[in-house]
Amino acid sequence: MRILGLSSFGFNSAAAVLEDGVVKSAIENDKVVGKRTHGLPEAAIRSCFENTGTTWNQLDVIAVAAQPARTWTRKTLLNLNPFSRAPLASTDSQTNQDDSERELRKLRKQASAGSIPVITLNHHLCHAASAFYLSSFDRALIITADENGDGESMTIAVGEGNRIRVLRTLPFPHSLAWVYSQVTALIGFVPGQEEHKTQWLSLEGEPLFKDVFLRMMGASSGPLPCVDSSYFLRQSSSHSVFSEKFYRETELPSDSKMLSEDQRKALARSVQEACAELLFRVVRSYRNSEKVDSVCLAGGLFQNALLVSALEEKFDRVFVPPAAANAGTALGVALLAWHNSQPAGKRAESSFDVFCGPRFSNLQIKEILDNCKSRYHLQTTQDKEVETVVTLLQAGKILGWFQTGSEFGPRALGARSVLASPWTPYVKENLNDFIKHREWFRPFAIAVPEEDAARYFEASAQCRYMNAVAKVRPDANCLPESFLLPGNRVRLQIVERKRSPLFWKLLKKFGEHAQAPLLINSSFNLCGEPLVVTPRDALRSYFASGLDALVIGNFVLSKTSLPASLRVATTSAGVGLGA
Repeated sequence: MRILGLSSFGFNSAAAVLEDGVVKSAIENDKVVGKRTHGLPEAAIRSCFENTGTTWNQLDVIAVAAQPARTWTRKTLLNLNPFSRAPLASTDSQTNQDDSERELRKLRKQASAGSIPVITLNHHLCHAASAFYLSSFDRALIITADENGDGESMTIAVGEGNRIRVLRTLPFPHSLAWVYSQVTALIGFVPGQEEHKTQWLSLEGEPLFKDVFLRMMGASSGPLPCVDSSYFLRQSSSHSVFSEKFYRETELPSDSKMLSEDQRKALARSVQEACAELLFRVVRSYRNSEKVDSVCLAGGLFQNALLVSALEEKFDRVFVPPAAANAGTALGVALLAWHNSQPAGKRAESSFDVFCGPRFSNLQIKEILDNCKSRYHLQTTQDKEVETVVTLLQAGKILGWFQTGSEFGPRALGARSVLASPWTPYVKENLNDFIKHREWFRPFAIAVPEEDAARYFEASAQCRYMNAVAKVRPDANCLPESFLLPGNRVRLQIVERKRSPLFWKLLKKFGEHAQAPLLINSSFNLCGEPLVVTPRDALRSYFASGLDALVIGNFVLSKTSLPASLRVATTSAGVGLGA
């Protein structure tokens, strides 16, 4: 049975192809197109078809992680509620809804030509499926939380075997994620895109307004969030959605431009800690009532690694999928459709490979390098390639690393990465100023082989996908202080040999020549753009940034001459590297 899974048709849309329960390919539309997109993920669909050799006629079903009609009904009822002050039930929201319905009609028309059934499934249930079915748990509590998926903001469910049983749903506007986005806007970042900046800024502030946010989002006496509408303006056309009551209780200026840097930090820390405390109440209550130990988390709110780490401090056995936000529902809806088609019972163990995006052979890479008249050095063996990269890293070079299939999800996990030695002088400044062009408070991730992680860090399995942060062991002293977060924490990626053998090998080899087998691992992209996917994307980003070198497949490009010992074979229209 071959299923095409599609996320909802809003932002961060994605496609996935599932065959007999196994994920064959998955990719976000933004990555394929190279910019932020909306609507039907046509480019992602084409990419998945190319990767798997699939055609429309070979599909058994198309599953979409959205029910637009249900969303419209909920929003209509919300607008009719005279006590609602939620400003999102507006013209813009209705326009997005109309767009989704139009895209769904277009998809149904295309599918009808091949008599392919199109099914729509609840958005939050698809989030739940993306977490539970990719986990190793046979029974687990599932919590999903986002801004407003199909008119809902949170779902609590239990996964058992190959079935998911919904316990409770929470309608919009009672959304922690929505409030978090409004604070993101108040601070001066772009809501719906830059919540990660609010997350990391929170580490620099004090929770001065935490009690205000707890009253705002935890108005109910029960365990579930309940947003107090009196803190918001109704149908606001101003720059702020917060009411006079909010500004009175926080004693903040109503003009966001007048906020001091310390106030911005305090807002970030306050909403971060308030969300963590409210989520703790939800998880604790339902773990106890359902008598279940394992917890699966999904939805855009749980892409926040600090929130996940805060919950891990309270609960064992937590799992978050590599793509927790909207894109992940493309996997979730396909997995849900598949398991619903099977008899109830124990499910097979997940064999999901996060590197399930487009991959390119050395021949394909060479054709593009030659077409772009690039000078490159060919590595004849994998050992020679690793040796060359270690030499470059030891020399203080910052390089692009393009290998295997691209990652599914928002984070670079060693397939489309920028790598550097953390001990290179001024490396953090060079990365920020000449390559990433980003804020000083955002941390860089450190990659470590799985066998060495416990020697240097206290870390959970969620660090495999950078879904949580770790702590440096008191006796480790393994990193420059500039890479440490408050509380001796660090953003960490644990690299498994079976999932990423070449990157693992590079880390081990680098560790033979450095203080520890640790490398900076950042995303390979230009500022404001998604992760690179194709060799042409990689070349463009390499030449347009301050990267010193690019390792792409078995080829090495360098903006300065390589040492003679590394020049095994150099070509490009007959021109040698460094000639």
